[in-house]
Amino acid sequence: MELLTDAIGMGESPRWHDGRLYVADWAAGTIVAVAPDGTTEVAATVPAPVFCFDFRPDGRWLVVADDRLLVGAPFGPLEPYAPLPGRPGNDIVVDGRGNAYVGVLGFDFGAGEAYPDGPAAPGSLVLVRPDRTVLTVAADLAFPNGIAVTADNGTLILAESYRGRLVAWDVAADGTLSGRRVWAELGEGTPPDGICADATGAVWFADVPGRRCVRVAAGGAVLDTLPLDRGAFACVLGGDTLYVVANEWGGVDGTAGGRVFTAPAPAP
Repeated sequence: MELLTDAIGMGESPRWHDGRLYVADWAAGTIVAVAPDGTTEVAATVPAPVFCFDFRPDGRWLVVADDRLLVGAPFGPLEPYAPLPGRPGNDIVVDGRGNAYVGVLGFDFGAGEAYPDGPAAPGSLVLVRPDRTVLTVAADLAFPNGIAVTADNGTLILAESYRGRLVAWDVAADGTLSGRRVWAELGEGTPPDGICADATGAVWFADVPGRRCVRVAAGGAVLDTLPLDRGAFACVLGGDTLYVVANEWGGVDGTAGGRVFTAPAPAP
């Protein structure tokens, strides 16, 4: 494992696009482009306290900003795209058809004016189609977090943090979901955060309290473990390289020490 950059405050939502890494920096309210030598460049400023993003097939990105989606392109302005039913929105994935799937927590969390402490409530998963129609496609999710879609667009996998597991659905041609099932039980005390899938069908998940990134097969068998010196928040594959965003967790307002680490991956 190698350190790529420490020039971020609190990193989240890493994405690999067109040969380049992009990372959300919640502390700065920006999305930064990270060069191979670790230097960073601001690619967008986001008007939300926490946010995630993913790329559409046309090269533009969708950004989750609290209760809405914004659209734009790297180094360009963000514009309104679609509202989300409920708040706050969390992680997002866009599939090969241009369908966006967004996890909605259903309750405020953390501290401070933007996210006051409050009781947990069930979350949901929202589908936003390319024509901007919005549909809730899954409910009763205990803190929906990282999301991945397999390369054939046929399976969606989601990290259900408060239940310590990955769940999956079959994806229909119209983007709707069916066949909800447990993809992997991760065990008590292992709340998965950001995830990504590799070419073999295995899934990497980031583990904040465990300070590690773990690769698992369907059913939960552990294939690889990457230990870290701080909490792993999210991960993404860029070719044969795994990029891991890690921070020193201190609550929503107190997290800092952002780092991006790299490691060779067993599958792209």
